[in-house]
Order: sequence, then C-alpha cells, then structure tokens
Amino acid sequence: MDYEDIRIDTEGPVHTITIDRAQAGNKFRHRTCLELFDALQRFRLDPELRAAVLTGAGEKFFCIGGEHEPATSLDQSQVLPIVDVYQAIDTIPKPVIAAVNGFAVGGGNVLQNVCDLSIAAEHAVFRQVGPMVGSFDAGYGSWYLEDTIGRKRAKEMWYLNKKYSAAQALEMGLVNEVIPAAGLRARAAEVAREISSRSPLAIGGMKGAFSARHNGVSGQARMAHDQQLSLYLRTREAHEVSAAFGARRVPEDESFWS
Repeated sequence: MDYEDIRIDTEGPVHTITIDRAQAGNKFRHRTCLELFDALQRFRLDPELRAAVLTGAGEKFFCIGGEHEPATSLDQSQVLPIVDVYQAIDTIPKPVIAAVNGFAVGGGNVLQNVCDLSIAAEHAVFRQVGPMVGSFDAGYGSWYLEDTIGRKRAKEMWYLNKKYSAAQALEMGLVNEVIPAAGLRARAAEVAREISSRSPLAIGGMKGAFSARHNGVSGQARMAHDQQLSLYLRTREAHEVSAAFGARRVPEDESFWS
C-alpha cells in the first residue's frame, strides 16, 4: 500500500518505521494502524531484514495514542485496529526496537512497551491517561505493563496517570537505555545491527517463548510453526518422508539420520 502516515527506511538488515504525524503528536488513526500493520508484515516476510526500529517523527513526540475518527467503510468498528499492530510486533519472530524520541502517552506507551527493547531520549516522557479521557487498554496495556514494571507500579500508572521521566522509566525497567536525543536513532540502529549478527532462529525462538506465555494456543502455535516446524522441514527425515509419500513407498528410516 502507499504510505501517508508512516515512513520506511531500510539500511542493510535494519528496517526503520517512523510514524510521520508530528503535527498531531504522532497519534495513530485508522490509516496509520493499517500502514503500520502492512509495514510490519513486509518486515516479517523479507528474509534480508533482521531487526526493526520503530520511532516517531520530530523530536517531541514518539506517539501520544489514538486519534479516533468516525467509522469508515473499511471498518465499522468504533475502535482503532491498533491491537493488530501490537500483536504483529509481539509475534513477528524478529526483534522490534522502540526509539522513544519524546512523549509516549496512552497507546503510544503501550506501543513502545510491546516492542522487544526500548531506547529513550533523555527528554522522553511516559504516561497512561485512559481513565482521564474515557479510555483504557485492558490487554497489552495491562498484562505486558505488569510484566515489565510490576503489578503495583502498573496499577499506579493506570490509576493515577502520573508522568514519568526517562530516568524514572529506566529505573522501573520500562526502558532499557536512556541517551541524549541527538544520538537516539543512531543508537537504536546500532542495537538493531548488533542483534542482526546473532542467530535469527535462536532470536526468533526466544521471542516466540516470551510471546507464548500470554498468548495461549496461538502463542504455542507460533512457536511450533515459526520455529520448530521451520527447523524440522530442513531435516533429512522431513525430506525422506515427503519423498516416500510422493513415490508411494515406505520411508527409509536409516536415511533420517545419515
């Protein structure tokens, strides 16, 4: 699809996705969600891409949540399809790194938290405001936040709607690293390249394991399909059984291990 709300930049194995709505606080609207999902699927399917960086345009906002619009002919739901984006980030067997370049509020904080790693600029601010504006996220925004910063702190974030500085976010484990804003995107790309030098199957297997904990049968299916089945299909056993079936003969067991 043609992108209006996001920008894509690819350098080597690193796929950078930028929400390009700085004038609107990099809020996601319906189109933004569809574009993010499309970009993430392209990232998933391209074997040359090994890690992604997700960030916001400008220096003030990473993302300050959703911009609700009237229902469209594409989707008559009254809510934005952002959960599809969260799920894509969480289940793609490649790492997605958030480069938090400013305010990460509401759905924007959920967005950075669902990423595998988060690197924040020193001026970044983190906040959940749902109960103040008549909204909430009782899925990725609660379970994963509790996993990240603990039950009591997650409830504090949702009930009291405090602002947290980048330094506080680092202390509570909400982000992995805080650096000066000028070096943020370069540092995120550096981390992405470092991860890209690791075994993709090992990284994918670990990501699947982390994701499966909260995703029930779909999480287990992802592990079995994306990792275990992928490895099995490369074995001599899989090739021999398939060849024997096509030739209508009994598989030769000894060929499984030769």
